[in-house]
Amino acid sequence: MIAEATVVKNAGSHYLLSDLPVWRPFPAVLRGRIRLGEGGSTNPVAVGDRVRYELPDGAPQPDLSHPALIREVLPRRNYVIRRSTNLSRQNHIIAANLDMAYLVVSLYFPEIKLPFLDRLLVTCEVYGIPATIVMNKVDLYRNEAAEFIADFHRIYEAAGYRVIETSARTGEGIDLLREDCRGRICLFSGESGVGKSSLIKAVDSSLDPKIGAISTAHLQGRHTTSLYEMYPLSGGGYLIDSPGLRGFGLVSLEKEEICRYFPEMLRLSENCKFVPCTHTHEPGCAVKAALEDGTLSPERYNSYLGMLEDDGKFR
Repeated sequence: MIAEATVVKNAGSHYLLSDLPVWRPFPAVLRGRIRLGEGGSTNPVAVGDRVRYELPDGAPQPDLSHPALIREVLPRRNYVIRRSTNLSRQNHIIAANLDMAYLVVSLYFPEIKLPFLDRLLVTCEVYGIPATIVMNKVDLYRNEAAEFIADFHRIYEAAGYRVIETSARTGEGIDLLREDCRGRICLFSGESGVGKSSLIKAVDSSLDPKIGAISTAHLQGRHTTSLYEMYPLSGGGYLIDSPGLRGFGLVSLEKEEICRYFPEMLRLSENCKFVPCTHTHEPGCAVKAALEDGTLSPERYNSYLGMLEDDGKFR
């Protein structure tokens, strides 16, 4: 029997599938030809993928002794992908078929790295995934960093992104985030230590993602989540938790294309004198003019330059 289901957990070479919207996960493994056929990826099957599977011979239903066999990955509507640190492969797919990506950041503890956030945003733009920035832990630094918070809103809202302020400890913004997730398949992603797992627990207390502490040596979070996993939300919808990231390399993006995925730069570039324009040295560049008159964020422009200068190694 051939049937279809959604991948709801990825644990290396083993998976859990469920026929959404029914939540009844069952085990599955890959057929060898799928595993070998996706030479460009460390994971040919990702959480959120729709797949076709078959039952093992003689098994009435899949179980740990007789897992389902994944035969085919169906076409993806979208996905989040990053360059992998595994030198034998090219990339890693974080999640697929998403309605929203929530990119969780913390201005401090750990200190935010805007180029890292901008790479995530560019990837969402490339693959057509709506993105919302979640500024977490605001209770820890609002009074001391009011100007920084205002600047952050200005930079990213001017670029066209929504910014939600949250605190898993005080509950600020949690109701808004919970309602925003309702009825959607959502990815929560971000750097290690930004409080993502605590935030997920606050959104739905029935969920139990692992929660880790901050490394005092480097002010970075220790990896506490090693699996990619989807959870059903009690209010409706599904949430995908991903391991905390410490680097994010862009995939399959030519340098002359990068500016198209900075929405504010794309709008400005229509008025550049030369096409194409790299927005670095050309006369009559509308992007450079906006940078000089203060209407374009220098932080975002510096992230753009960093992507142009990427030497091809993972960062």
